[in-house]
Amino acid sequence: MSLATLRQQIEAASGPSHPVRLLAVSKLQPAIAVATLAGQGQRAFGENYVQEAAAKIAELTALGLQWHLIGHLQSNKAELAAQVFDWVQTVDRAKLVGALARYRPAALPPLNVLIQVNIDDEDSKHGCAPEQIAGLAEAVANEPRLCLRGLMAIPAPFPEAAKRQAAFARMQALFTGLAAHHPQVDTLSMGMSSDFAEAIAAGSTMVRVGTALFGQRPSP
Repeated sequence: MSLATLRQQIEAASGPSHPVRLLAVSKLQPAIAVATLAGQGQRAFGENYVQEAAAKIAELTALGLQWHLIGHLQSNKAELAAQVFDWVQTVDRAKLVGALARYRPAALPPLNVLIQVNIDDEDSKHGCAPEQIAGLAEAVANEPRLCLRGLMAIPAPFPEAAKRQAAFARMQALFTGLAAHHPQVDTLSMGMSSDFAEAIAAGSTMVRVGTALFGQRPSP
């Protein structure tokens, strides 16, 4: 799918009163593929692996792109992540909050942070439980080198539309509650290539799309 077509679909699903940002998921894609999409106007890219992303970010520095970490962050990669990313969408435990704040360079703006929620309580997924959001949010908000922006989730890919929509609705309710206590919160990151229209209908403000843009990913 072309970038222009995808943007049209996002706009059709969201409407003028509900702007939705597109994050192009570029994990395992070569730098040239990112540069090509950037040349068409895409500015924000999502990566899953810190070291792979760091090399890509360095190669493409001149393009002035915005980089998001959307993969699970191991504690031993927090230092590098804090140095190279603009956003970390997968903060799910207090240990990461302190590490990211400690290693975020003073010369850079505060690191934008989303709290990842395991909304369907899947053993195979990372993310905090809904009841842990408030504590993590306070921890992030208390760190001057971090900026709390909202929530992120990867709901279970249920075949039943009603179950998918219920998960999105729960995330929207959690997001609304968080924003009531933290006025700077403005981002609900949910929805991917197969379900972004449903996520937008439920209130997503950022969709993460890779396969629809780049095609099937190369093998790691």
